[in-house]
Amino acid sequence: MHMTRLILATRNAGKITELRAILGEAGLPHELVGTDAYPEIPDVKETGVTFAENALLKAHALARATGLPAVADDSGLCVDVMNGAPGIFSARWSGRHGDDRANLDLLLAQLSDIADEHRGAYFACAAALALPDGTERVVEGKLMGVLRRSPSGTGGFGYDPILQPEGETRTCAELTAAEKNAISHRGKAFRGLVPVVRELLG
Repeated sequence: MHMTRLILATRNAGKITELRAILGEAGLPHELVGTDAYPEIPDVKETGVTFAENALLKAHALARATGLPAVADDSGLCVDVMNGAPGIFSARWSGRHGDDRANLDLLLAQLSDIADEHRGAYFACAAALALPDGTERVVEGKLMGVLRRSPSGTGGFGYDPILQPEGETRTCAELTAAEKNAISHRGKAFRGLVPVVRELLG
């Protein structure tokens, strides 16, 4: 069955644009829409304990609700000396969901006495594709780097101002959108979905 509409579990226009561009570059004909196209569908609670579980929860819920193939992602920052925390709690590390500055300040305070050589960290993203029949696939992407001691740059969001990617002298927040998309964890995961979309949706 050849389906042409794909739904991405996000209301973030930037994410939709990014995945649309990746599908387009790959020559895939699918029309991509965000959850805004289906305002009656409630947001899914992210109750999983891994990025992959959360991405699958969202993708399956959307696929069931719409009868369309659905893509969802979950991502966060994983710090080596904190055993991968904040991880799935990245967006609510300070206790309030989505307060980027409070999250960042708390993390920097927690790492204040950690020497530069032990400040390794990476952004991780799991992207999931679920079909209405329950078929599922997950692809993961990582952006390795080190954590700065203070924020730098005004681009991006979340922890971008403190993660300096491997081989870079700038933080993620100092890269252009195109530079960041080329190396980002989400870009890698979304690009990894291309063969999956091709395989499952034709």
